[in-house]
Formats: sequence, structure tokens, C-alpha cells
Amino acid sequence: MVASLVYEDVVSWRDIHKIRYTSRLKFTGTSGLDHLFDFVIPKSESKPERILHAINKPDKNAAESLAFAWMDTREVRPPDSEAFALLNDSEHSVSASILDALRIYEVTPILWSAREDVVQELAA
Repeated sequence: MVASLVYEDVVSWRDIHKIRYTSRLKFTGTSGLDHLFDFVIPKSESKPERILHAINKPDKNAAESLAFAWMDTREVRPPDSEAFALLNDSEHSVSASILDALRIYEVTPILWSAREDVVQELAA
């Protein structure tokens, strides 16, 4: 388990599992603000586009920031696109309120400790 979830850790994990992606993409939202997302998994025959953002310290501010970025850019992405947050839970547990807040804004939270559970979904 990593103590500090960094971009390179996620890249390594994705490469090991052959999860294809484009990294560090910026989208302009309906507000006119630019939002940088860590990874975009292109659409496949069975899955829509998936946006994945890693959060090293999952707290209220980080959840709010990601929720806003996702809501602001949804209209400029394909209508079936999905968002995922990869949350570092290696040093501290992630509060239920953070998980719930992300879900309310249709961002699927993935705990780093449970990342193997979503490999098939992300690799599809």
C-alpha cells in the first residue's frame, strides 16, 4: 500500500492491468473554467468514456472541487460519460460523508485499497 498516492502510482497500476488511458486532459466547462483530469479512458464497445481523477487527501475540499469540475464539464462530454475518483485510504479512512457527496454528484468513489475490484470495469 502506498503512503502517498501519487500520479506515478496510478500510472503504474493502470499499466500493470493494461487499462488504456490518455493522461492529464483539460476540459473547459460550461462556466468557462478549465478543469484538469488525471486520466480519461476512451469509450470501448462495451463501456462509455470514463474520467478518473486521483485524490491523495480525500477531504471536503477535494470532494467539492472534483464534484464541481465533473458537473461543470459533463455537458461538454459525451452524454454517457462516467466519472470516478480514486481515493487514497492508505493513511486514513475516507469518511462516509465524502463517499456520499461524490456519489450524489455521480462520481463513483474507488478506495485505493479496493482498486483491484474495478480493474475489469476500467479495462473494458
